[in-house]
Amino acid sequence: MTLQNAPTAQRHTRIVATLGPATDPPDVLEAILRAGVDVVRLNFSHGDPSAQVARGEAVRTVAAKIGREVGILADLPGPKIRIETFTEGKVALRAGHRFDLVASLDAVAGDATQVAVSYLELPGDLNPGDVLLLDDGLMQLKVESVEGERIVTTVLNDGVLSNRKGLNKQGGGLSLGAITERDRELIAVAAGMGVDFIAISFCRNAQDMHEARRIARAHDCRAALVAKIERAEAIDHLAEIIDASDVVMVARGDLGVEVGDAELPGLQKKIIREAVVRNKVVITATQMLQSMVDSPMPTRAEVLDVANAVIDGTDAVMLSQESAAGNWPVRAVETMARICRTAERQFIVDNDFEKAQRGLERADHAIAMATMFLCEHIGIRAVVAMTESGGTARYLSRFRSSVPIYAFSHHAGARRRMALMRDVFPMDYDSRGQGPREAARGSVRKLVEAGWLVPGDRVVFTSGEHMQTRGATNTLRLLQVGDSGEAEGLGEL
Repeated sequence: MTLQNAPTAQRHTRIVATLGPATDPPDVLEAILRAGVDVVRLNFSHGDPSAQVARGEAVRTVAAKIGREVGILADLPGPKIRIETFTEGKVALRAGHRFDLVASLDAVAGDATQVAVSYLELPGDLNPGDVLLLDDGLMQLKVESVEGERIVTTVLNDGVLSNRKGLNKQGGGLSLGAITERDRELIAVAAGMGVDFIAISFCRNAQDMHEARRIARAHDCRAALVAKIERAEAIDHLAEIIDASDVVMVARGDLGVEVGDAELPGLQKKIIREAVVRNKVVITATQMLQSMVDSPMPTRAEVLDVANAVIDGTDAVMLSQESAAGNWPVRAVETMARICRTAERQFIVDNDFEKAQRGLERADHAIAMATMFLCEHIGIRAVVAMTESGGTARYLSRFRSSVPIYAFSHHAGARRRMALMRDVFPMDYDSRGQGPREAARGSVRKLVEAGWLVPGDRVVFTSGEHMQTRGATNTLRLLQVGDSGEAEGLGEL
C-alpha cells in the first residue's frame, strides 16, 4: 500500500462495497475506489463465477493504477432455501387460503395453489404450527401438516410471491449444513483468484467454520474467513463461531427474518461487542443505505443506522444492492464515507484498562495493551506497527481509539487484510535486512514526508526484536519526531 492510501480526512471505519452491473464500467469502479472503498465484495450467489473472476481482476488492475491496496471478499451462496418458479412468474396469495410447498425434484411449475422448494429435506424439519417466512418475511405461511413431500400451509397475509424467493423458518431450526457442494467448488475458484476474504453464509456453529477452513487450506488458500451471522442458531453459538473465524458479519437480512426485526438492534450491538472483545474484525451489513438504490440521497433513518453502527464500534459497514445495482453507486460510497467520518467524532472511547484481560500469555497482546494505554494517557499522535501478518495491527485496533495505527508490511496480502480493520492504515514498507531502530527511523520518515507526522509529534513504535517473524512483536519504543523530521528515542519497553 502506498501513501496515497491514507485518507485525507482520516476515516477510521472501513467501507465494503458489493460489485455488480452498476460498477462494471471501469470509470465507475475507479471512482468508487477513489471515493473510499477499502474492500470489494463479490457476491457468488448471482451470475456466473467467471463474471466475478473478471471483476476481481479489474479491481487488482484499477487498485494498482491509483496506488491502493483493496481487499477482495468472495461471498459464498451457502444453503439458501428458495422456492422454485411459477408458470406465470408470480402469483397473488390471499390470507386464509391453502398453499402447498412441494419438496420434489419432479414438481411442476407453481401456481396459486402450490410451488416447489429447492431443499428436499424441508418436510423433516417442520411441524404443524411452524411459521415459514418467504421473500424476506413479506409473505408468511403457517404449517398445517406435513404429508410426505408435501407441506400444507395456510397463507397468513395477502401478497404477491414471485420466482426463486428465499424461505426461512421463524425462530430457525432448519438442519441443513452451511457448506454446500456448490460452496466447495466456489472456494476453489476463490483460491485461484487469490481473494483476501471468504464469507461463509448461514454458518450454525464453529464446526461449519472449521470445515470451511479445511477446504480452503486444501486449495492452498490463506484468505481470512468471514462468518455471516444470519441464522437464529448462530446466536446460540456466537462465541464459538467468533473464535473459529477471522471476521464476523452482522448479516441483518436473513437474521432479521428468523429472529424478528425488533431483536436486531440489540443483537447487532451484542455481535459487535463480542467480536471486538474476542479480538476479531466485524462488518455490519444489509440495507444500510437501501433507498440510494434509486435516490441520490439517503433517508435520515439510514444515516442514523450507519452512524449507530460506527458508534457501536463496528470495523466496517457494507453496501450491497446500493453499489452493485443501484443508480448512484459512487454517491452511495461518498455518502457512507461522510457519515462514518462524522459519526467517528461522536464515538466515545471507553478503554477501561482496569477491566482488561489479565494474565496475558502472548507478548504481542501485552505490547498492544501497553501501546494503547500510552495513547490514552500521554498524548500520542500515531502508532507505528511493523507487522508480518497483520496480527499486531488487529490486536492494537481492538482498543478503539482516535489514534491512527500505521501498519507497515511488505506483504501485499497482509496489507489487504488489514484494510478491513478499524483505525488501521496499512502501509507498504520493506524492513528486510533492517533492525528495529533502522525500521523505526525509516517508517517515521515516510510518514513525515507524507505529511502525516510533523516535528514534535510523539509516536509509539512496535516491532519484534527479530524482524520478519510472525507473532514476534515484543518491543515498544516511545519516539518523538525531531526538528529534522527524524525519529528520536524517548524510551523503550
